[in-house]
Amino acid sequence: MATLKQLAALVDAEVVGDESIHINQLAPIDGASCGDITFISNPKYLPCLATTQASAVLVDRPLDRKDIAYLVCKNPYLAFAKILTHLNVKRPEPLGVLPGAFVAETATLGDRVTVHPGVTISDGCVIGDDTIIYPNVVLYPRVRVGCECILHAATVIREECVLGDRVIVQPNAVIGSDGFGFAPDGESYYKIPQIGIVVIENDVEIGAGCCLDRAAMGVTRVGEGCKLDNMVQVAHNVTVGPHTVLAAQSGLAGSAKIGRHCTFGGQSAVAGHIKVGDNLTLGGRGGITGSIKGNQIVSGVPAIPHREWLKSSMTFSRLPEMRKQIASLQRQLETLQSIVEKD
Repeated sequence: MATLKQLAALVDAEVVGDESIHINQLAPIDGASCGDITFISNPKYLPCLATTQASAVLVDRPLDRKDIAYLVCKNPYLAFAKILTHLNVKRPEPLGVLPGAFVAETATLGDRVTVHPGVTISDGCVIGDDTIIYPNVVLYPRVRVGCECILHAATVIREECVLGDRVIVQPNAVIGSDGFGFAPDGESYYKIPQIGIVVIENDVEIGAGCCLDRAAMGVTRVGEGCKLDNMVQVAHNVTVGPHTVLAAQSGLAGSAKIGRHCTFGGQSAVAGHIKVGDNLTLGGRGGITGSIKGNQIVSGVPAIPHREWLKSSMTFSRLPEMRKQIASLQRQLETLQSIVEKD
């Protein structure tokens, strides 16, 4: 519980209304009740303001309804996230190494580390302070995990991979599996040993079921602040620049170099051995097949500027009609040609 005044200080907002109101929780605008705070960051939800029962609303400007308090800030959605964390997310008390976990004698655990049953921490691993490792996580030899990390159930991190501080890995993610490297000999494929590692920098979140392959040689790197949705594939020797976001089922082929602050829609793909510039947005199911400059929005396969893709999509829907028109014009042309030939 917190007062509006306290929440305003937390998110650098201005209170319009009674700053002493006590807030119990954050709730959706159409399901909020007295004591709740809600938010409007999308104009589609403005009509809900008239009927919401919330005691306060996060907005970017004061609105017409006068019997409700407002927290006015530049970015209501970001403020919503911070308040939600403040009111609801409490880090569990450290429990130490619980029965049923295996920790090798040569492993090093920091202060206030929690290791749940079924965990395997192999020789030479180093775990930072305040990290939580949930059941059935497997850390191969010489893995390094930073401070305040959370490794959810059934995560696998293979040998010598490195995680920075405050990294969150959701269940069933695999970090450091062999890259997809095979040399053809004309009849079959010879496996290329994958002797590199994966490095995940600070403040990264890895979604459930993601696969991040170790480099053939060197490093597969996910930069600081990146967010990977569920079931994202990062192939060997890929570099993902800081603060890039990859939606579910995206795939980055081997040795692709992705810039900083990029956004990739769901089921999008990037070909191997190419460079993607900074601040690029790729639409869902889009595919980048060659190196591309940043600071633009692209869509489609192969990806083209989004406005061009929209025009192409409109044309595509008219292709059956256009085909009939072309056939009709062709018949008319043939008729005219036959008349000319007779003359």
